[in-house]
Amino acid sequence: MVTGTGAGQWGSALAMACHPYGMECTVFMVRSSYRQKPYRGTLMRLNGAKVFTSPSEETEVGRAALRADPDSPGSLGIANAEAIEYANDRKEARFSIGSGENHVLMHQTVIGEEALLQMELAGEFPDVVIGAMGAGSNFAGITFPFYRAAQTENPATRFLAVEPDACPKMTRGSYLMDHTDYSGVTPAVKMYTLGHTFMAYHIHAGGLRYHGAAPIVSAMYHHDLVEAISYGQNRVFESGAAFAKAEGLVPAPESAHAVAAAIDEAVKAREERKKRVILFGLSGHGLLDLSAYESYLSGETVDVVPTDEEIQKSLRPLLEPT
Repeated sequence: MVTGTGAGQWGSALAMACHPYGMECTVFMVRSSYRQKPYRGTLMRLNGAKVFTSPSEETEVGRAALRADPDSPGSLGIANAEAIEYANDRKEARFSIGSGENHVLMHQTVIGEEALLQMELAGEFPDVVIGAMGAGSNFAGITFPFYRAAQTENPATRFLAVEPDACPKMTRGSYLMDHTDYSGVTPAVKMYTLGHTFMAYHIHAGGLRYHGAAPIVSAMYHHDLVEAISYGQNRVFESGAAFAKAEGLVPAPESAHAVAAAIDEAVKAREERKKRVILFGLSGHGLLDLSAYESYLSGETVDVVPTDEEIQKSLRPLLEPT
């Protein structure tokens, strides 16, 4: 089978094409993620996978992307499109897209269900639930069970999705019909998007550079049921470093987005002299991201933000009549 992207340490930076019986697995890993986190490729190769950087020369989609920009950093949309083409060209291969799809969001809610039980043991219920926002499975996993429970436990509970300034699909994108892959062969769905050809800058949080938000999360945001905020890389790594010093755990760059929002919520509560129960998802460790933290510590991390013109250029094909 082929498994697509997922909003975590692994899937969000790659797409895979596999034989249904597990005899072969080919991975298309976003080029910028591969360069930033090469040991992830090593771990996959240790388990027998073939790993290609995307865009690659293995598919027409990849070759076309390279012709357009030989230095392309890649995107999850391109990796998805390459995996789809790769699977279509092989009789025994299968493709099952993930991350923003309904079944993946529901699967990830096991995290929130466990957190509900933990909060019950603590005798508390959160005033705000925070999750990093890639395509949506990370955010949905921690928040959806609490959204259900909040209807009776604490209707005032807030739900905060945290995305990078470099890929602000919710805070600066548009609510449109769009495809989940770069080549546009997947069915279009209604979502907050920056356009399926959008490529995020070279940010370290590979799991958050997806161009769109899950349809369920998008609909909730559109109807003001959840909130969204974005942060720059330096603020994120500052928060991750503070968390590592305080807790002895190095959070992944994706998780550090949620950490940053949790810190801000705590500071605001202290300034207002109000009790606030804050729950956030620590969705992964950063031991394979130490080079990113080293860049931050050495002052080399750059905050990159797409311009309004760049976003509108990417969205234009979706807004123009066909």
